[in-house]
Amino acid sequence: MKRFFDTELETFRTSLIKMGETAIAQTQDAMKALVDGDVGLADRVVARDDELDQLEVKIDEEAIRYMNLRAPIASDLRLVIVGMKASHDLERVGDEATGIAKRAVRLAGEPPLKPYVDLPRMANMAAQMLRDALECFLNGDAAKAEAVIRRDGEVDALNKQLYRELTSFMLESPGTISRAIELMFISKSIERIADHATNIAEEMIYLAKGKDVRHDQNLKKGVS
Repeated sequence: MKRFFDTELETFRTSLIKMGETAIAQTQDAMKALVDGDVGLADRVVARDDELDQLEVKIDEEAIRYMNLRAPIASDLRLVIVGMKASHDLERVGDEATGIAKRAVRLAGEPPLKPYVDLPRMANMAAQMLRDALECFLNGDAAKAEAVIRRDGEVDALNKQLYRELTSFMLESPGTISRAIELMFISKSIERIADHATNIAEEMIYLAKGKDVRHDQNLKKGVS
């Protein structure tokens, strides 16, 4: 990992970390907009999505330029490829945050079906998974990346629980259907954000160990 700090790779790393921080902020702001009914904040989340798109393009350009100019050795080449894949996942996180923000606008002013507790909890979990996965990119901590992968199941479980609760609302009171469906989509978006964090963590393990764990069901279940 020492070669990681060559000038071009340091620029590449900085762009990726900036993209990760932006994606996390977008996730948190979108959820805050929902909880607070803050249409202005939601609109800013939507407007900022272009920033993530531009960062993804920049990272791809930096990666291709580096590969063309430096003919990198195997470990550096793996680093660049993993970084490009991670940037794609981060761009998709931004898309999900934008979707949450748009739904927050539609729900603003509507009485909540229930206190916003589960959704912020899920969003915090997903944001922390993203932070930890990106930290693994910096320090090559495969064990921490494995922990991120195992936590994905917790978010999945909360998503399923919320779906059951919202389905009950719709069955008992048809007037709640539109709001419940919006919340279901928001919950699914958070679940997808956690999935993208998991994808990044899997790539970090590949970077650190050269081992592909994308289809390792035992790892996801916490079985060694």
